[in-house]
Amino acid sequence: MKSSSSLAIWLDAARPKTLPLAIASIVCGSAVAGWQGSFSASISALALLTALLLQILSNLANDYGDAVKGTDNDDRLGPQRAIQSGLVTPGAMRTAMGLNIVLTVVSGLTLIFLACNNLQDMFGFMLLGLMAIAASIAYTVGNKPYGYRGLGDLSVLMFFGWLGVAGTYYLQAGQIDSVIMLPATACGLLAVGVLNINNLRDIDNDRACGKLTLAVRMGPEWGRKYHLFLLTGSVLCLALFALLEMHSPFGWLFVLSTPLLFNHGKKVLQSADGAALRPMMATMVKCALLTNILFAAGVMLS
Repeated sequence: MKSSSSLAIWLDAARPKTLPLAIASIVCGSAVAGWQGSFSASISALALLTALLLQILSNLANDYGDAVKGTDNDDRLGPQRAIQSGLVTPGAMRTAMGLNIVLTVVSGLTLIFLACNNLQDMFGFMLLGLMAIAASIAYTVGNKPYGYRGLGDLSVLMFFGWLGVAGTYYLQAGQIDSVIMLPATACGLLAVGVLNINNLRDIDNDRACGKLTLAVRMGPEWGRKYHLFLLTGSVLCLALFALLEMHSPFGWLFVLSTPLLFNHGKKVLQSADGAALRPMMATMVKCALLTNILFAAGVMLS
């Protein structure tokens, strides 16, 4: 058996394929800030580092929480995780989570002290940071993890959308504009789409283990329709932002990704079972990243 200190094992446990979701939220928020003349490379870089650390913490905690609860078992259709495979012990995972929390706090505080000019903003973002750390852990860890009660989708929308995009914008612009909530919601809905594919794929095993995700609560048919709602809602939010704020054709650059989103949504709707959804997780991540990058590029070119 490989040692749990192996770099490859820990890189896999961090789930790098999901990290583009964190990148997308910072890119979108920074692009809109730059469009309004408030871009800061240092603040963007620190926001990106903090967001990546938070997502890695969530992935490690998810690995730990699902393993100790028995949700990660042989019936699960997703890839084997670190503790489930026996390559990492629960104790080693707890240590990794603790180290990650320390790094997240250091990165987050550095970001706050660099970007915030008054005590109110500092304390406000400190509170939001603590909430983000707590949410990353409590998704599957503890006696009443909210991911087991169908609240994961709302959390992803909040932290990958509203906080990730609007928070990044505020840290650079020093103010909040209600219109930023349109791209923030779009980015969040696409991230929820990634989670929904994961939950639809493992819906049978999650139900059997008492993990009542929103997909489990809705059932596979409505879960697939809900996925189309997420994709459509994201495009509509970006279209409304372009209609209200953009005065250049570049503002509509994101529409180039809509055929991929439509094709993906069609395949999800027509999928027969969880096994058919296994390759669609990577597709959804790529669609989300491409849509957000095209939107950001269009904003900057405008």
